[in-house]
Amino acid sequence: MNTVASVMPGALRVGFAGTPEFARVALERLQAAGFEVPLVLTQPDRPAGRGMKLQPSPVKQLALEHGLPVCQPTSLKLDGRHPQEAAAARVALEAARLDVLVVAAYGLILPQWVLDLPRLGCLNIHASLLPRWRGAAPIHRAIEAGDEATGVTIMQMDAGLDTGDMLLVERLAIDPADTTATLHDRLAALGGQMMVDALALAAAGALVPVVQPQAGVSYAHKIDKAEAALDWSLPAEVLARRVRAFDPFPGCTFQRGDETIKLWAATAQPGQGTAPGQVLEVGPDQVLVACGHGALRLTQLQRPGGRRLPAADFLRACPIAVGEVLGGVATSSEAAARR
Repeated sequence: MNTVASVMPGALRVGFAGTPEFARVALERLQAAGFEVPLVLTQPDRPAGRGMKLQPSPVKQLALEHGLPVCQPTSLKLDGRHPQEAAAARVALEAARLDVLVVAAYGLILPQWVLDLPRLGCLNIHASLLPRWRGAAPIHRAIEAGDEATGVTIMQMDAGLDTGDMLLVERLAIDPADTTATLHDRLAALGGQMMVDALALAAAGALVPVVQPQAGVSYAHKIDKAEAALDWSLPAEVLARRVRAFDPFPGCTFQRGDETIKLWAATAQPGQGTAPGQVLEVGPDQVLVACGHGALRLTQLQRPGGRRLPAADFLRACPIAVGEVLGGVATSSEAAARR
C-alpha cells in the first residue's frame, strides 16, 4: 500500500472514538503521523481482573499518556437513559471544533447529531472487506467461515450498520494457522496506517466515496459464550476453524466428567466413522477425537483454573484414554439447522 500521509497532518483537527486494543493501535498511528487530536471518546472504565477493579480502556491509557482530553459517556443519545452524559459529550465535541471524527471499535452507537457534527463527518475503520461481515465480530466470523482473505475498509459512517460509502479498501490474506488474535494484530496495524492515508487524502480533498454493492452482504453477529461449547457431530474442519476463531475469546470448550476443558489449538484430519466425541488415539502430543466427519487433533488444552498447556503436558497431569467419549453441546441454532 502506498502511503500518502505527506499532506500536512496539522491541517485537520481529528477527534477519535474507540475503546479496545484494535482502536489503540489506530490512535497511536494518528499520533505518530502528527495529526492534532483535541478530543478522545472511549467507553467508561470497566471492572476487570481478579480484584474486579475499574480499569481504563487501552485507548484511554494511550490518550492519558499523550495528554489528550478524554470523554467517557455511557451513551451519546440525548433522549436516552443518560441524557446528562450525552449533553456533556456534545459540549465537549462542539468545543473541540473537529474537522473529522475517526471511529474504531468504539462500542457505542453514534446518533445523527454526532455524524453531522464534524465538517468531514465520521470515518470508521472496519476490519472486513465490506459489504461482507458488517457488524460486531468481523474477524472472528471470517475465520470461522473459512474465508481465504479479509481486509480493512475505511468507511464514511451513516446511520446504518456499517452501510456507509467505502473510501479505502485493502485486502489481507488469512493464513490457515491464523487465530483471531494473530489476524487482529495484522488488521489493527493495517487499519491504523490506512486511516492515516485516508486523513491525508481528506486534507487534500481527494477522497473518493464508493457506494457498497448490494450483493454479498453478511452480518458478523457478536460472539456469544454459548457458542464456545463444541458439538462433536459437526465436521472436524468446522470445529478446527471455530477453535481458531474463538482464540482468545471465548475459547472453545468440551466436557470431561464434571470438568469444562478449554481447547485452544486443534487441526482437522481424516478419521474413521465412530461415535462423535469418542477418543480415537492418544499420542505423546495429541488427542484425536471423532467428529461428524473426520477427526479433530487436540494439541493445546486448559483445565479450569489452570493455564494453556501443550497436549503432552496436559496429558501428564490429566490422562485421557482411548475410547472415552467427550461431552459437547450443540447450540440451538446448529441443532435447528440440522433438522
